[in-house]
Amino acid sequence: MFITKLRLKNGYKRFHDLTIDLGETPARIVALVGPNGCGKSSVLDGLLYHASAHERVGKGQNRDSGYHSMTGVDSLTWQDIEIKFTAGNLTKVREAKQAIGKTNTVFSFRSPYRYNSQLKISETKAVPEIRLNSYGAGDASSLDAKMEDNYRRLHSFYNRYRDDNDAKPSEAKAKIVGELNASIKKCLDLEIFSLGNVEGNQGTLYFKKEGHPREFEFNVLSSGEKEVVDLLLDLYLRKNDYSDTIFLIDEPELHINTSIQGKLLVEIDRLVGADCQIWLTTHSIGFLRTLQTTMRDKCQIIHFRPELNLAAEAHTLTPIKVGPGTWRDLFAIALDDLAHLVSPSTIVYCEGRAEPDPRGREKGMDAQVFNHIFAESHPDALFTSSGGNTEPDQRSAIALAILGKVFPTVDVWVLKDRDMASGKPTDENDRQIYLKTNPKNHRVLKRWEIENYLYDKDVLKAYCGAEGLSFDETAYDAFVTNINDQNLKDDTQRIKNCCGIKGSINADVFKVALSKYLTIGMPVFKELEDCIFGRL
Repeated sequence: MFITKLRLKNGYKRFHDLTIDLGETPARIVALVGPNGCGKSSVLDGLLYHASAHERVGKGQNRDSGYHSMTGVDSLTWQDIEIKFTAGNLTKVREAKQAIGKTNTVFSFRSPYRYNSQLKISETKAVPEIRLNSYGAGDASSLDAKMEDNYRRLHSFYNRYRDDNDAKPSEAKAKIVGELNASIKKCLDLEIFSLGNVEGNQGTLYFKKEGHPREFEFNVLSSGEKEVVDLLLDLYLRKNDYSDTIFLIDEPELHINTSIQGKLLVEIDRLVGADCQIWLTTHSIGFLRTLQTTMRDKCQIIHFRPELNLAAEAHTLTPIKVGPGTWRDLFAIALDDLAHLVSPSTIVYCEGRAEPDPRGREKGMDAQVFNHIFAESHPDALFTSSGGNTEPDQRSAIALAILGKVFPTVDVWVLKDRDMASGKPTDENDRQIYLKTNPKNHRVLKRWEIENYLYDKDVLKAYCGAEGLSFDETAYDAFVTNINDQNLKDDTQRIKNCCGIKGSINADVFKVALSKYLTIGMPVFKELEDCIFGRL
């Protein structure tokens, strides 16, 4: 069961009217990424607020409209949160779960305030079934103290396994503790030694670590170590009853250093059932790096960009199309001025406006277009504009000299339009001569300019189909007689006319929009890819 779409309207918390649309094939992991104060936690609160109309998740104080409404109005209700699941709405999902006695396992939540400084119990007592979901935080602002209840559940889990399997205590311990340690040891350089003995005044977990003379209590662990154990234990105990659940984890990196964060995310993914979806909020470099590498094929990233006025305007956020340009923006959240140290494997200097915008982002149309086109197929390549047709040579030479020393694995390429002879006619033979007589890091487009790829008929048809426009193929065929050699850039208005665009749209904005429709599977994509990455 996955969420496909979420809408928070009527001024819910930080949003005027926000829709998060994951599409018809949502990913297993949904990462909400943005700076402090952007509203990431408010999204999770919205999901819990909607669920609370049926049954509360967790415990704690009931929040009034002052907590949920941006303006404090009483008119805000749970119905202002709309959730679409792959299995329908929440009512339908709960009905299916009710049939198996797991009605309140639609959501599992961890707040960022995981408070577990002490664990030492002196008596045994019953705790509610974990499937009731009635303990821990019920919203993103509440303390999330689950460790004591989960320690009691772990003992029950151990006893039940021992009795059901007629196992020796040592065998039951090896099974239960062994499974937990399989995750803990991948994140920390310690492991559980013993479940303790409540009757013997040892009602806590005991750990061992290389270099320590003897085992030690949970209470001796650092805050970060406690948090890792807490998160992993909770997921371990939930894996049977929460096998078809949306897991909401708010800032799982709170007290955990960068080197552990990525390992923890891998273990979270491993412990959570295959039919579950994981929503997490983060601005952590460790988690972002793991999402960029290990989790790339199973995650969608929703970027809360600071320039969006989400508090006053309606917006629909969709998963970003990942590439080095977007990764730079995301890492800037965690790294601030160190973001430039996040390096792609290939830098391609192309023609176009060289100066970035005030925030350091790419302004050159050519580079924006190439980064869009190859974001999925070549995510480790970064295109950057560097001026007119002679400037890419100069800038790439400087970059090669510097980056070759600092980042020896980074390739620096030069990509030129085929009009490199300052507008003079050049054909395929001239292009091949250039490639043969210049260094291997040089490339030349087969078609005259980037516009000759963007204005390809397949691209324009896809654009018009998606935008609800009528493509005039007859007018296009009469005008575009030589897609390889014709100077189409100067006739951009005629191309827009062929697309039935009646309003005013900036030429560069139009071209960047078209780049999103030059996609894998099109012959024009294959030709452009071979030209740049195959040097054909």
